Amino acid sequence: MVLILERKIILEKCRIKNSSRIIHTADAIEWLREHPPQEGCSLIASLPDISEFQTMSLADWKSWFFETAKLVLSKTSDDGVSIFYQSDIKYEGHWVDKAYIVQKAAEELGHELLWHKIVCRNPAGIATFGRPSFSHMLCFSKKFRIHDLAKSTADVIPDIGEKTWQRGMGFNACMIIAKFIKEEVGSHTIIHPFCGEGSMVSVANHIGLNAIGVEKSRKRAEKAQRIEVALDGKSWNII
Repeated sequence: MVLILERKIILEKCRIKNSSRIIHTADAIEWLREHPPQEGCSLIASLPDISEFQTMSLADWKSWFFETAKLVLSKTSDDGVSIFYQSDIKYEGHWVDKAYIVQKAAEELGHELLWHKIVCRNPAGIATFGRPSFSHMLCFSKKFRIHDLAKSTADVIPDIGEKTWQRGMGFNACMIIAKFIKEEVGSHTIIHPFCGEGSMVSVANHIGLNAIGVEKSRKRAEKAQRIEVALDGKSWNII
């Protein structure tokens, strides 16, 4: 009964804010190739790392990552932004900097870097092994520019916030992205290929943005349909 009541409250809030959500159970690359850039939309991507490709060499994965980043950028309207949320990895003893690869892709297509934030995944001063203690958030656009410096936000985010799963985006990171797109860019819809369990799309809905997610895993796509921001406004419920 509590879950049913909470679901009704969430749906009512969504109706009032006139936000919508569509989750496509599909291959994100194929979906992007089939759809032209949409005016009034901004794209958010967290591209999978080599651990999700069992048969790829590192060189092959880097090539895939570079081309996929270019695809995401190419499908962003000139008045919108592309925001990438990426965590670096260590592979066979050396560092793989995903932010560097994304910036190379953007440079090739003529998209300018508007900001680059560091999101702390662990408190500063703690040693971690295999994965860094931070993630990158990078924002690019062809034509949109930030003119009011008084609206700038912190470059280092000290707390990633709650996550729904190990590879998910933290709540605080999602909220920073959603608010920037709505309040500064003015996009009315976010498109989130590789949307996972839907953390980002639910936060976008919560603040009144429409959201389109694309996820190949049916199990994760089903969660992305059901996840909502909890009543405390700081975490999630999967209804």
